[in-house]
Amino acid sequence: MDLFRHLRFFVAVAEEGHFGDAAARLEMTQPPVSQGLRRLEKELGVQLIRRTSRGAELTDAGRDLLPRARLLIDDAARFLGEARRLHDGTEVLRWGAVPLAGAAAVAAVAQRLGDVSSGQEMVSATTVSLVEQVSAGTLDLAIVDAPCVTGTLTTGPVVVFRRHIVVPAGHPVATAARPRLRQLAGLDFCHPPRAANPPAHDQLIDRLRESGLDPHVLPVSSTEHLVAAVAGGRAFGLTADPDRFAALDAVRCLPIGRDATALRLRVVYRESALGEVADVATAALWKISKATG
Repeated sequence: MDLFRHLRFFVAVAEEGHFGDAAARLEMTQPPVSQGLRRLEKELGVQLIRRTSRGAELTDAGRDLLPRARLLIDDAARFLGEARRLHDGTEVLRWGAVPLAGAAAVAAVAQRLGDVSSGQEMVSATTVSLVEQVSAGTLDLAIVDAPCVTGTLTTGPVVVFRRHIVVPAGHPVATAARPRLRQLAGLDFCHPPRAANPPAHDQLIDRLRESGLDPHVLPVSSTEHLVAAVAGGRAFGLTADPDRFAALDAVRCLPIGRDATALRLRVVYRESALGEVADVATAALWKISKATG
């Protein structure tokens, strides 16, 4: 049994209180998570999670073992991170960014980091996953969307990016003289699952409601997924890279509701020695936000 992997399943289900949300957080489907947790329980000889009609809740044994499981996961991730550093050399900078950041922001940060490191490796993941990796030491720093839960990590200042609304080309709002967010009523809202970063997700939905729009959220995992949903005529989405959609006849990008839909990014890191590198990444974000805002 892959103890490390199955402990991650246990911690995710315990913290989310729901198998579906835990699977989304782990970027997996639900069946392997449920099966892996059962296998862990069988191996340990105790029930950790009680399945209920509302989701999942900790048993007494699960509550007692959860802190130890978190420590084991953290220690294992640190061990792997240090091993990779020894194998690849300490000069390689490992960082990550949320897909929401967009290609322009990621490229700007990568260019600036190239000036202060002899090598770099970048990963794209959800905010929840990136915070876990930075906390565990497998990543040096990460660009996440705010607000978010960062624990003991050091956080840089929030940088605001204005986003465009991606709408079907045939929708009336695409040709309206004065388009408004409320005109999107009836369309699904394409956005990453709530489990990717619950605080930022909830804040965005609240802002849309304050603007007169209360959409049904359609979870999407990629730009291609968003494009397909919007082009089909039944959804809208957000993008920080409107130029990527310019050549697509089936969709349009509109600069409406920009305060309500703004993207807030910040750099998070664990080691104080990385403060100067984090400042470089933040400066790159500031520069691109002003150029595109």
